[in-house]
Amino acid sequence: MRNTKKLRTLLLNKRILIAPGAYDVLSAKMIEQIGFKAVYMTGYGTSATVLGQPDVGLLTMTEMAIRAGNIARAVKIPVIADADTGYGNSLNVRRTVIEYEKAGVAGIQLEDQVFPKKCGHMLGRKIIPTKEMVQKIKAACDARTDQNFVIIARTDARTNHGLEEAIVRGKAYEEAGADVIFIESPENITEMKKITDSFPKIPTLANMVEGGRTPILSAEELERLGFSIVIFSTGPLFSAAKGVKDYLYEIKAKGTTLAKLNDIISFSEFNKFIGLQHYLELEKRYLVD
Repeated sequence: MRNTKKLRTLLLNKRILIAPGAYDVLSAKMIEQIGFKAVYMTGYGTSATVLGQPDVGLLTMTEMAIRAGNIARAVKIPVIADADTGYGNSLNVRRTVIEYEKAGVAGIQLEDQVFPKKCGHMLGRKIIPTKEMVQKIKAACDARTDQNFVIIARTDARTNHGLEEAIVRGKAYEEAGADVIFIESPENITEMKKITDSFPKIPTLANMVEGGRTPILSAEELERLGFSIVIFSTGPLFSAAKGVKDYLYEIKAKGTTLAKLNDIISFSEFNKFIGLQHYLELEKRYLVD
């Protein structure tokens, strides 16, 4: 089964789909190894790891598509990739879909912010007119060659325009052909329940950002509220950053890492994880006598 079909099947499952956020290929492989059924390529994490800069629309479509392709080739589970605003107008959205689909991802997220965009839990976000986003969604649906390729429509209307406006927009995006509705940054559980109640016929997505604007709930709680998919978009990045920072502080303070040996993956374990043995076997196969 192709990963696009796998993703659609998972979204229709009664159990919520958990897709942790991958900020690079290594984190995506870890997500797969732990046993998750899908991975979410975070634009926030990609900007942080590619540029060392915040998620304020600095990355280009080609940079994002290259990272998405690297991740998709490295794992067997479906990859959902952040495609920001589609990087322009409806014509740009068409090319974005073509490039991401060619890269091997199973679905993309498109949002209704103006370009350049911001992270969905930052203040100061501005949104485009509903009709313009509707046309972008239609363009995205028209551009895909695999009809199972999933289009996730995100609205950032909640923070500056209120939940009602966000739901109205979500309804318009559903009618335009979106496969999943993502209303970003609801601010309490009552709002989260209203979102799922408003979209009984289409999967809804919850975004758990530690320190963000939305309450952090468990996957089980989100499932009871009616969400079909949850992304933990930034947590893996934050965890990795803290681990590296703590390790470096240890060197700075003590000049040795002996006290950290139990906190890190061993050399042999890491080589096994990244598949060194496979390449050693290939090396033997092509060895010149």
